[in-house]
Amino acid sequence: MKLSTFITSNMQEILTEWDHFASILEPERILSKKEIRDHAEQILRAIAVDIDTRQSPGEQLDKSRGMSSDKTATTGASIHGTARQGDGFTLLQLTAEYRALRATVQRLWFALGNELSPEHSADLIRFNEAIDQALAESVVTYSAQATLARDTFLAILGHDLRGPLATIALSGSLLSQPGIKMEAVATAASRIKRSASVMNSMVNDLLEYARAELGGEMPMTFATADILDICQAAIADASALHPNCPFLLDAPESTIGEFDRVRLQQVLTNLLNNAAQYRGDEKPVTMTMSSTAQSVMVAIRNSGALIPKDAIDAIFDPMVQLAITNEQPARAPTSLGLGLYIAKTITAAHGGTISVVSEKLTGTVFTVVIPL
Repeated sequence: MKLSTFITSNMQEILTEWDHFASILEPERILSKKEIRDHAEQILRAIAVDIDTRQSPGEQLDKSRGMSSDKTATTGASIHGTARQGDGFTLLQLTAEYRALRATVQRLWFALGNELSPEHSADLIRFNEAIDQALAESVVTYSAQATLARDTFLAILGHDLRGPLATIALSGSLLSQPGIKMEAVATAASRIKRSASVMNSMVNDLLEYARAELGGEMPMTFATADILDICQAAIADASALHPNCPFLLDAPESTIGEFDRVRLQQVLTNLLNNAAQYRGDEKPVTMTMSSTAQSVMVAIRNSGALIPKDAIDAIFDPMVQLAITNEQPARAPTSLGLGLYIAKTITAAHGGTISVVSEKLTGTVFTVVIPL
């Protein structure tokens, strides 16, 4: 059987193996079947067509160099590279998908008793050329998307650092004026402290993100702590960054458990900052804490604009930012798009879960559940 015919005739079996391998690459992500298969079928059908398409020696050379004959064409492979970067796959995982796809097709094909006749050898050569071409297209678009995300991130960082730095500089200039009154000194000191807190929050987020991206484990120090104290400390931190936002805590009593106090406080502070940022009216941000014998649950609610349904799945990915509506204030100076990603990472390190519901009746509610 020709290899191209085998691919089109056994598409579902090949895709099933693709599904399984992709789920192994990202075991912590709950990927839908459609998301796992992504553009695999489109890639395979293009490969089958390529095997049966005559090519000149020059076209074969271009393909071996990863050069498409039509650089403006949007292929399944090019779309796949962009999508995988957005899904949080690493470049190594992307290339591993193609390695597995190559091995799967060849293994299943030979399992049917196909031998290496001259015709089959020619098919294999064309198949491997097509796989390499598809991989090259995916890597190009993956890298381009990663570069765009990095440049956007750096632009946001540079823009957001200028705000608190300017405040510190102006306050310092004010403090150096002769005859300054004590009331002005207290105001300037308060502004400097708030700006330093903003910058410290941004730097902490950068460090945690860099550690996660480099594959390092987030250091955790578990000790007996009261979750009520952690909630109160998180509200104090968020209030320093958002002095005009009222925060309310509804917690019946102390709840003792084994936590990394500093990290868990960072989770709750990030969620409170996010809620304050997207608060679209004068209603307060509320934090509700409850517990069972096994776990503690903290829910943080705001009544601002709802999160679009198509953005819910990506809300915890790094460098994801929601659009600000006319009903909302300007984007907070700590909005690097890392807070929710770091909150998810720390929560997972505690063996817990974090989720979000955004509906008209309830508002937007982020819920953290941590084992005691």
